[in-house]
Parts: sequence; C-alpha cells; structure tokens
Amino acid sequence: MTDKKPKNVFKKGAISTDFIANSIAKHQVKTGIGAHNIFLGQVRADEINNKVVAAIEYTAHEEMANLKFHEIREATFLKFDLNCMHIYHSLGKVNSGEICLFVFVSSKRRKEVFPAIEFIVEEIKEKVPVFGKEIFEDQTHQWKVNDLTNK
Repeated sequence: MTDKKPKNVFKKGAISTDFIANSIAKHQVKTGIGAHNIFLGQVRADEINNKVVAAIEYTAHEEMANLKFHEIREATFLKFDLNCMHIYHSLGKVNSGEICLFVFVSSKRRKEVFPAIEFIVEEIKEKVPVFGKEIFEDQTHQWKVNDLTNK
C-alpha cells in the first residue's frame, strides 16, 4: 500500500452523464493509455412483493467506507497493471434509471481492464459499508439486501 490519503468517493445524488463524460475526456491527453473500462451501476425498478422500486436512498459511514474504497484501490493496483482508477458512489436519493456507481480504469493494454473492473465491483459489494433504502412507488421503504450470489 502507498502512503496516499483516502479520497472521498461520494457524490450527492445520482452520478450525471456529464460527470462521466468529463472524466473520460480528461484521459485523452494521457497517450500512454491504450484501454479503458467502465462500470456503471444503475438503480433498477425491481418489483418486490408487488411494489416497484422508485429510488434508493444511499447512506454510509463515510470515513469507514472511504477507507475501504482506498484499500480496494490499493489492492487493485497491486494485482493489475493499471495506469489509473476512479471510483465514485452516490449518497442520498437516486431514482431508478439513474447511475449510483461509476468505476473507471485505464491501462496500457486491454487485458488488464476487464478483470480489474470485475475485481473492484465485487470487492465494493462485499466490503464497503454503503447501505441502500429501497423507496417504493407508494413511498413505503425497506433496507436493501445485497444478494452476492446473484451477480
């Protein structure tokens, strides 16, 4: 691990397509990069007990979560030959159809970016203390339970 300080990866509300596009555009000057890969997590309008999810409200123990994100970042750099990596996660209400997780990796070669993205996303789901309250169309709610077997 490096001595880098953990970054705040949280964004208030949905992650906008403009933010994603600007992040990609900033990498065009990095001419040593030959491949990028992006994962976008989107809130689904799941039907649960005859109710449809209209939004998810994300909360987290931010300091602890940012530390876990940092540990995942450092472990990923040790495991894969990446040039750079960016992770952003929503806090607050995100409507179905909107983006709540944005992971962006870059490398000299494409072979590194595919397994790196999968590794990062699985580590986030398993280890980061981010919690989602599903808000249904009728405004009732329940805490979301991640099913790690249903990827």
